[in-house]
Amino acid sequence: MKNMEHQKLPDHLDVVIVGAGLSGIAAAYHIQDKCPGKTFAVLEGRAAMGGTWDLFRYPGIRSDSDMYTLGFSFNPWPNPKTIADGPSILCYIKDTASKFGLDQHIHYNTRVAEAAWSDADARWTLTLAAQGDMPERRISAGFLFMCSGYYHYQEAYQPVFPGSETFAGRMLHPQHWTDDVAYEGKKVVVIGSGATAVTLVPELAKKAQQVTMLQRSPTYIMTLPSEDRVANFLKQVLPDQTAHNLVRWKNILLNLAFYKVSKRWPQTIRRFIQKGIQKELGSSYEQRHFDPAYDPWDQRLCLVPDGDLFHALKSGKAQVVTDTIRTFTERGIQLSSGQELEADLIVTATGLKIQLLGGMAVRVNGELLDSGNMHCYKGVLFGGVPNFAVAIGYTNASWTLKCDLNCLFVARLLNHMDRKGYRVCTPQYDQAQFGSEPLLDFDAGYIKRALDVLPRQGSRKPWKVYQNYLRDTLALRYGSVRDAYLVYR
Repeated sequence: MKNMEHQKLPDHLDVVIVGAGLSGIAAAYHIQDKCPGKTFAVLEGRAAMGGTWDLFRYPGIRSDSDMYTLGFSFNPWPNPKTIADGPSILCYIKDTASKFGLDQHIHYNTRVAEAAWSDADARWTLTLAAQGDMPERRISAGFLFMCSGYYHYQEAYQPVFPGSETFAGRMLHPQHWTDDVAYEGKKVVVIGSGATAVTLVPELAKKAQQVTMLQRSPTYIMTLPSEDRVANFLKQVLPDQTAHNLVRWKNILLNLAFYKVSKRWPQTIRRFIQKGIQKELGSSYEQRHFDPAYDPWDQRLCLVPDGDLFHALKSGKAQVVTDTIRTFTERGIQLSSGQELEADLIVTATGLKIQLLGGMAVRVNGELLDSGNMHCYKGVLFGGVPNFAVAIGYTNASWTLKCDLNCLFVARLLNHMDRKGYRVCTPQYDQAQFGSEPLLDFDAGYIKRALDVLPRQGSRKPWKVYQNYLRDTLALRYGSVRDAYLVYR
C-alpha cells in the first residue's frame, strides 16, 4: 500500500499541509473543523506520522515542556505524566489522528521537492519527489501550509572533533540512535549540556558502568514534578476538556510570568535556580558546573522530571565535567586540562541542523525565494508569498502553543476569503517602514548557525514576533484578518 501514496492523491486540493507531526495534525484538525467545505491532504515525507516523536529513538526521550501546553488544545492529554516520554507522545499523536479521522488524509512517503506559485493560475504547483518505485509527480493546491518543523531529519549538527577517527569505540549522534547501541556495563561520555544530554545521562546511568556529561559551558537546569497534582485533581472532578483547558491556562500563565520575571531580574532567577540545584545535590554541588555565562532564557531552560539527573549524579553513576576537548584518543577524550575521559561509547548531543520548509524549494512566478530575505507577518505568513503559511512555534514556551494559534488564523483567513470571493491573499512588506531584524532574539547555538537561512521580522506589529502567547491570542484568534498589509484579490 505504501508505494501507492502518490497515486491516491487528487490532482488538486484546496489546502495542502506538509508534515504529519504535532503541528501538521493540529493544522489538519482545524481545517477539517472550521473549513468543512475545503478539500485537504497532509503530505508526509517519511513512512509514519509523529515527526520528532517518531524520528528520535534515544533512551529516555521525553518532552521538554509540559504536555498540557505541548499537546493539542482540542484533545485532552490523558496521561498523568505532565513531562511525558516519547513513546507516550507518539501514541497520543496517533490516537488523536485516528479519533478525528485525520489519519485518512495523510499520504506517507510523499516529499514535496518544490512548490511553485503562479499568479496567472492563482495556485501552487507541487513537485512530489520520486521515492522508491514511485515516479515524480505534480499536483496543485490553492493554499499551502508548511508544518514540517525547523530541523533536518536526515542530518544532525556534528562538529569536527580533532582525532575522532582514532577513537576505538562507537560514536553517534542521538538523532541517529538505533536499537543495537550497547551501553550496559560500559563507560559512556555524552558531549553536550542541552535538553537531549540531560535526558540521556540519567537514563544511560541506569545500566552503564559510568556516564559523564562533558559540557563546554553549563545550562540552566530546573527540576519539575513529573505529575501535575492540580491537573490530576481537576481531571477527577471536571470533564476532561474543561480540566485540560484550566490546566493549560494555568501553565501558560505561570510560564509566561516566570519568563517575564527572568528577563527583568535575571540575577534573582539565576540564584533561585542554583539554590534549587544545591538543595538537590547537597555536598555534591559544584557551582561551576551549573553557572551559565548567559542570563536565564537567553537559551531554553532544561527541565528534569523529579530531579532524575541529580539523583544519577548523587548516586555516583554519573558525573558532570566542564572542560573543552583537546583531542580524541583511542581510549576516549583528552581534555584541555590534561584529564582523559575513558569511554566505550561517545554520544554527541551537539544539537540540530536547521532546515526550513523540509528542504523544499519555493518559487513565486518563477523566482526562487531566499528564506533569509523573507519577513514574517504575525509569525504566520511571509511577505510577498501568496496563499502560504507556516507553523512556527515559541522558543520561550511550548512550540505547539504558537503553532495552534497559527492554525486558527489560517482557518479564519480561508473562511474570510471564501466569504468575500477572494482566491489570493498576499502579505505586502515595506522594509522602509518596518526595517529588518532577526526573527528570533535567542542565543542558542543552532539559531546562531542558521541566521542566514532563518526568515526575518520587522520592528513592530504586525511584522514583529513577540514570543508572547497572550498578545498572539489577541492577534491570531481574535484579531482582524483585514489590514493594510494583507492584499486580497
